[in-house]
Amino acid sequence: MPTVSFAPQLQRHVSCPTQIVSAASLGEALTAAFLAAPLMQSYVLDDQGHVRKHVAVFVNNEMIASRRDLSLAVGEKDSIIVIQALSGG
Repeated sequence: MPTVSFAPQLQRHVSCPTQIVSAASLGEALTAAFLAAPLMQSYVLDDQGHVRKHVAVFVNNEMIASRRDLSLAVGEKDSIIVIQALSGG
């Protein structure tokens, strides 16, 4: 089952420990993780269910290509990490 982790920058708002979830897609994995900390969902996803502009999601250390399509298949040994993206220069 995939593992979902939230970076400390996000956990300062809502505590959400690393979880092992039952999921076949990225969207399912995030939804399962939000069950443990429902308020985390509003920090990660917008009101349309898309990944927020200043959040980055990685599956096995690769940033996902689409903020809108969370149907990416995930497997038993996959690692999902959600971080607060930095912007500016």
